[in-house]
Amino acid sequence: MRVFKKERQLELWVKQRESFVLLNSYFIAGTSGELGPKLRQGDGQIPEGFYFVTPRQMNRKSNFHLSFNIGYPNQYDRAYNRTGNLIMVHGSNVSAGCMAMTNDKIEEIYTLADAAFKGGQRFFRIHIFPFKMTDTAMQQNSDNSWHPFWKNLKIGYRIFEDTKLPPNVTVKDKTYHFENQD
Repeated sequence: MRVFKKERQLELWVKQRESFVLLNSYFIAGTSGELGPKLRQGDGQIPEGFYFVTPRQMNRKSNFHLSFNIGYPNQYDRAYNRTGNLIMVHGSNVSAGCMAMTNDKIEEIYTLADAAFKGGQRFFRIHIFPFKMTDTAMQQNSDNSWHPFWKNLKIGYRIFEDTKLPPNVTVKDKTYHFENQD
């Protein structure tokens, strides 16, 4: 999955043979905050970065119909002492720091994720970007204080765009590092 905050878009990708193909793109009905990462509990921000969802993070009994926890804070966020938790992709159409998809859309997304887990998949990735990280968009946002951070995110974005394979992501020295998958 990939999320683009400015465009309010969640993309669902599935593996087909040796690479991934776009299965569907969904409008995010409810968001909050502005461009830039989540920094602390209660700031209303949606995180930006590279996250993993495991079966344990799926919630059939959500207050927002169905949901899954994106795994915030990740290792990168913890390196910067970012606080908060329970950042979800969920049903409904309102949110404060989560991504609200509407009940119909979360049913589709949740069902596909659940089927992948039941088929043996151990996790799925969710990459959250401030916007589609084209050269033009990066230039238009070059005066934003988060631009250096976004340049780091763009490396992972670009690898996926070029290969249609999500990069393996690690954190070293408070920076995301990326490897192409073999």
